[in-house]
Amino acid sequence: MGFASSTTVTALLCLAAFVVLSAHAADPEEIRDFAPPPPDKKLDGQFFTSILLRNINVDKGAFANVTPVNVGNFPALSGLGVSNALLVYPAGSVNVPHTHPRGTETLFIIEGTLEINKSKQTVRAYASFSSTNPGLVSLPRTLFGVNIDIEVLTKSFEVSPYIIKTVSAQQP
Repeated sequence: MGFASSTTVTALLCLAAFVVLSAHAADPEEIRDFAPPPPDKKLDGQFFTSILLRNINVDKGAFANVTPVNVGNFPALSGLGVSNALLVYPAGSVNVPHTHPRGTETLFIIEGTLEINKSKQTVRAYASFSSTNPGLVSLPRTLFGVNIDIEVLTKSFEVSPYIIKTVSAQQP
């Protein structure tokens, strides 16, 4: 039994370095300092100005009204790797528990106090995301709007099957 030759060891080290350097995970977004407008648009102040958050109509429902600002409706964000949203919570409304699988969210309260909006006033908040498409996963819809075995849900939430069936029936 002998030692491997130096050529074999060198080859294995090179192969290991190649594998380590080539295996990486990254956001597929192209990040740039500036993205020029399409050929049919002028490069002026209007290209860099959005009026999407002006005069927002608020539905007086049970959930927050979300007005997104992203590369789809504000092209000046192209290449910057960010998106935003204005959230308006009518009195007594909630924002459904959720996650953003492709980005982090920072929420700034502009007006009011947000504690599941128990107040009798409208609350306004501004959200910024670390991605042009942070995605949205609604937890109630994901957990109760699909065919997860009811036994799994009753044991996980420690509630009766009746409660799980009732909540599941309310999901779209």
